Amino acid sequence: MPRLLSVDDDPDVNELISNYFKMYGFDVSCVGTGEAMRAAIAKGGIDVVLLDLGLPGEDGLDLARYLRKQWDGPIIIVSGRGETIDRVVGLEVGADDYVTKPFDLRELLARVKSVMRRATAREKPVTPSAGEPLADEPGNVGVARYAFSGWTLDAGARRLVCPDGTEVALTRGEFDLLLALVERPQRVLSRDQLMEIIHNRDAGPFDRTIDVQIGRLRKKIKDDPQQPQIIKAVRGLGYQFTLEVTRLPPGGTKRD
Repeated sequence: MPRLLSVDDDPDVNELISNYFKMYGFDVSCVGTGEAMRAAIAKGGIDVVLLDLGLPGEDGLDLARYLRKQWDGPIIIVSGRGETIDRVVGLEVGADDYVTKPFDLRELLARVKSVMRRATAREKPVTPSAGEPLADEPGNVGVARYAFSGWTLDAGARRLVCPDGTEVALTRGEFDLLLALVERPQRVLSRDQLMEIIHNRDAGPFDRTIDVQIGRLRKKIKDDPQQPQIIKAVRGLGYQFTLEVTRLPPGGTKRD
């Protein structure tokens, strides 16, 4: 029985989530403060956290950062803050998904199941066979390394190393976005496709999360934002990773 922790200071929201998720086989615990959340996480046994950003006396984003540092499970931010910048920051501090209030319980359940599936997939890597083509789905995260123009992207260690051997710091969202692009070189991917791959949801007509993260990625991989050559925008369609990508064994050398 998966165990869900709902962190919200509104008892009505907690009750709504608890009653609904219990119908679908979840063991649900509800707390209303950051202190109670930290105690529940320390106690152990939590599989997924729903975190409201508007808790009294606590910065919800700081709580998300705490969770990501202290705990490896999936986090879904459930918040009344619906601006693009709020979603971008929430994902960048380590949340796996972001749902705005008021929410549909069926959609929330689907997203919880989705992030739990992705978390399970990351825990069960599959060793690729020789000559296996580049992954077309995100299920192979954690099993390979990718090389492009002197750069190395290690999916297992979640590290990006530049040609001079130094590591480049990426946020969780930036890493997942770059991995999605690198796994699908030369393909034009729409915002909706990228959001589906990374967060299992559509981008929405006014969602610029992907655009913001693309801009930051370009700077970090030395792709001139004014005239990008590595991650190109294809007008009206999406983004394309243009470099040739070589798949490497998980911890070895380049394949023949």
